[in-house]
Amino acid sequence: MTELSYKNWSSMSDLALTELIGDFVKHHRLEQNKTQDMLAHAAGISRSTLSLLERGKTVTLATLIQVLRVLDQLQVMDVFAVQQSISPLVLAKMEREKRKRARNKNSNDVEGSYW
Repeated sequence: MTELSYKNWSSMSDLALTELIGDFVKHHRLEQNKTQDMLAHAAGISRSTLSLLERGKTVTLATLIQVLRVLDQLQVMDVFAVQQSISPLVLAKMEREKRKRARNKNSNDVEGSYW
């Protein structure tokens, strides 16, 4: 599977991408020595639906997630995690507004005041 890491994903057709996903599922099913019937039953789907998935045909996203869960491959979802980032300008503004020194809220309450 690692030989595909150099692919230009955007240049691949939808069919090629779904076939790649199907190959991924089939590879991990076979690695775990599970039949299509076993995996389909554990995922709560029909064997024919799993067969469609493995052949790169259209299935629902929920079906894919169920199969990935049973195969213990949900870590592939990490690529969909949204990372919040702060722009350099906003970061600079936050740094500029950061408190530089402490002071009393009420200058009349200062102990030992000479005024």
